[in-house]
Amino acid sequence: MKISFILLFILCVGINANTLHTTKTNALSIYGTPKYLQNFTHFDYANPNAPKGGTMKGFALGTFDSLNPFVQKGNPAAELTTLVYNTLTHQSLDEPFSEYGLIADSMTKGADFIIFHINPQARFSDGVRVSAKDVAFSFETLMTKGKIEFKRYYADVKSVKVLNESEVAFYFKSDSNKELPLILGQLPILPAHIYLKNGKNTFGDNPLDLPIGSGAYRVKKFDLGRSITYERNPHYWAQNHPTQKGMYNFNQVIIEYYKDASVAQNAFMAGEYDYRIESSAKVWANDYEGRAKKEGKIILQSFKHQLPSTFQGFFFNTRNPLFADKRVREALFYAFDFEWSNKNLFFNQYERTKHIFNNSPFASSGIPQGRELEILLPYKNKLDSRIFTQNYIIPRTDGAKVRGENLRENLKYARDLLKSAGFYIKNGRLYSPQGKPFTFEILISYEAFERICLPFVKNLQKLGITATIKKVDDSQYINRVRTFAYDMVIELLGQSLFPGNEQNYYWSSAVADTNGSKNFAGVKEPVVDELIKQLLNAQDENERIAIGRALDRILLWGFYAIPHFNLPAFRVAYWRKIEMPSIAPPYGIDPYLWWERTKNNPKKPKS
Repeated sequence: MKISFILLFILCVGINANTLHTTKTNALSIYGTPKYLQNFTHFDYANPNAPKGGTMKGFALGTFDSLNPFVQKGNPAAELTTLVYNTLTHQSLDEPFSEYGLIADSMTKGADFIIFHINPQARFSDGVRVSAKDVAFSFETLMTKGKIEFKRYYADVKSVKVLNESEVAFYFKSDSNKELPLILGQLPILPAHIYLKNGKNTFGDNPLDLPIGSGAYRVKKFDLGRSITYERNPHYWAQNHPTQKGMYNFNQVIIEYYKDASVAQNAFMAGEYDYRIESSAKVWANDYEGRAKKEGKIILQSFKHQLPSTFQGFFFNTRNPLFADKRVREALFYAFDFEWSNKNLFFNQYERTKHIFNNSPFASSGIPQGRELEILLPYKNKLDSRIFTQNYIIPRTDGAKVRGENLRENLKYARDLLKSAGFYIKNGRLYSPQGKPFTFEILISYEAFERICLPFVKNLQKLGITATIKKVDDSQYINRVRTFAYDMVIELLGQSLFPGNEQNYYWSSAVADTNGSKNFAGVKEPVVDELIKQLLNAQDENERIAIGRALDRILLWGFYAIPHFNLPAFRVAYWRKIEMPSIAPPYGIDPYLWWERTKNNPKKPKS
């Protein structure tokens, strides 16, 4: 999210004969006061003296067939959103949730509306000035032609109105969604003059049209499915803007595509691209050894962060009758042996993910009490009774010989659950109450996930269950996930420090059967829907946390996914040609804060 200079002052306006207090500001924050309020020249973690020049090469796995990152169809090229498009505001990486004006140089915020004042310097890459009409066009286009996320994200916007060339107002359905002004600031701005042709909106018609945005880079060239090259716009309107100072330092950014992860790793070691944010414990532990590392040409560095864990796990497709019974899902939950995998596959690098909102104040604990209990009690007859009487157990296999701490006991408990659900064993195979063998498919596209699946499949065999691992190419995987054509899938849900609107397209009934949503499990639970509404309408931080903990608890006890693991750090491998600022932000990692080391600039300039 994005902003600029930073002075706050209060003004009053009259609306419908009623006086409303509004705030005109260059910064937005959900709670508390934004950090950069006076003499804002650059973020503390950015190096304003970083030299410009050179080329940075990155990589991506799979392929791409589109240059439009905002529509449902196609697989867009990497980094388009970040490099080509600016948003109304820019989020800082050293605050939990604050934004500073970028395309909007200031905002006027009321109880149920916000007005964005467009920066008169803002320009698209073709030189055309960004206007309020472009903002309204962008919102209306993304709501009607964009991905399902936009429709859920901005569902509480009642209307948008262009007030004049430089001001656009968004009116809300109520005054309760405190996150809405900030997420509107994240709106990517599209050029209306490019897409409005003879009264027709042509956005999305040709997925390979070269995009026009207001960001720091333009698409220079691309080799479909193989590589894309971005060039820094020398006339970028915001290159000296406080939120952009010290960023986007490379003249070119090239993303090379690889279909195989091991080939991509070998290419990095050969110097074919410059950095990797490493996700594989095995690769991190073993695959960077070599002459380049010994000579100090390749550097491995781990950056601790304070972000909530991304929720990764095996997601059950509850649209499949096989997984409709919660007892079945809970049984399979006890067959996943994290401790064995962490020791034998991941070099003990990971921590088990125990919550939907892991590593966050919104994570539940123990038995509900206080305000959280008050929130849950009205739904007591609709919820698993254990929520109110038992601690939620994440099964372990390295403790005492009791259920929850020992694989043998865990599998016994799983058998009992399956038996209670009407399943039975015959000749060593498990059968459903309808007499069908218990078989299902785990869909993956990333080869490294096979290592996670194989020991899980082996444990399921001990229960008489046959699970097969189905690896498909990137395009087929994307299409199958979009249409929920799977039994089980390994997926990820990014979580924020302030859970809000995104939970609607993770868990709500409204998108459970909407192709392209991230409700991978097909959750259709009225209590979950109600708590998401309450979360969005929370009036203070303590209430929001209590609701979030209640939601976390209900989703966990629904056994919609088997949580995997997480690492509270970013692992970065990079060639020594790259330099980084001396301060690492606690809430993210951004390669576009880096710059190229040169002979004339062997050391880091002072930040």
